[in-house]
Amino acid sequence: MLWVKAFHIIAMVCWFAGLFYLPRLFVYHAACDEQPGRDRFKVMERKLYRGITTPSMVATLIFGFWLISYNPSGYLSQGWLHAKLFLVLLLVGYHFYCGHLVKVFQQDQNQRSHVFYRWFNEMPVLVLVAVVVLASVKPF
Repeated sequence: MLWVKAFHIIAMVCWFAGLFYLPRLFVYHAACDEQPGRDRFKVMERKLYRGITTPSMVATLIFGFWLISYNPSGYLSQGWLHAKLFLVLLLVGYHFYCGHLVKVFQQDQNQRSHVFYRWFNEMPVLVLVAVVVLASVKPF
């Protein structure tokens, strides 16, 4: 079980790294006014989303559900896990919305400013803080 937990944490760290960096690339991409720069951001965003962030999300979910499978009735009876799973569901939605934005930038159809993406970039931080507190403190 400890190995599964270790791999769950490693995958989660990689997933969050991607979710922190991808919107930051959107900030720079939205502010870029030269075609070579925009083309470079398109490649970076696609590779980060497909090559690191999405596989890390899948691994995080697999290892997380694997951990729950060791004692499903015990874990699923705890309120903190319900809250954590709800936040993970929101994060999965955020992840797929980032994938949508990768496509929007790929097609040169972005309509938002870099300021929007600066705010958008902060959302996973709030989820991370809440998830770590829930998993560590188990307040309810």
